[in-house]
Amino acid sequence: MNTKTKIAGLIATAALLAPAAASAHVTLQPESVPAGSFERLDVRVPNETDDAATTKVEVEFPDGIIFLSTEPVPGWEATVKKEKLDEPIEAFGDEYNEQIGTVTFEATGDGVLPGQFQDFGLSVGLPEGEGTALEFPAIQTYDNGDVVRWVGPEDSEDPAPIVELTAPEGEHGADPAAAAAEPAAEADDGDEDEGSDTLAVIALIVGGLGLLTGLWAASTARRSRG
Repeated sequence: MNTKTKIAGLIATAALLAPAAASAHVTLQPESVPAGSFERLDVRVPNETDDAATTKVEVEFPDGIIFLSTEPVPGWEATVKKEKLDEPIEAFGDEYNEQIGTVTFEATGDGVLPGQFQDFGLSVGLPEGEGTALEFPAIQTYDNGDVVRWVGPEDSEDPAPIVELTAPEGEHGADPAAAAAEPAAEADDGDEDEGSDTLAVIALIVGGLGLLTGLWAASTARRSRG
């Protein structure tokens, strides 16, 4: 194999490995959710090293998130820190004068070992703002003292986790359940119309029979008198 062929092979191999390496960062799943809704978000933490365990992950929250609960994860402890708002959020009343600042997940056991990942479940009340990209900068700490800061822009080597806010539910078009109910309602109306027509025909037949019976009775009476 000549040198050029070897170089080409190395470049091809690097190109294949690059996406895998770039994708192995802290993310939030799913990456898009409806604005103004309550959704489950998972902080996904992969271990990128060969000889150390992830033992701590701190996630910073964007402004405007005031409702949050964490899912218990065996071997981990979650700590939620809130921060005071300059003014209460008007839509929720004066008692809502704090928002979520950070959530820290700290291992009480082995942590995330090499070759593994861990999801940390959150139930989040999302703010309004269709089309907004919410950033959740994260700091990942390993038991050998290494710290990785996932705080950069989307196209960087250390991007911050991002969640896109999409159109609120119900604004994507007609409600599928309602749309499905309309043909059924129309079918019911059609059945009612058909039923009415049938009753009308039966009434005409009965009336006709009654008239014929009356005429027959009258004719019989006249013949008897004659």
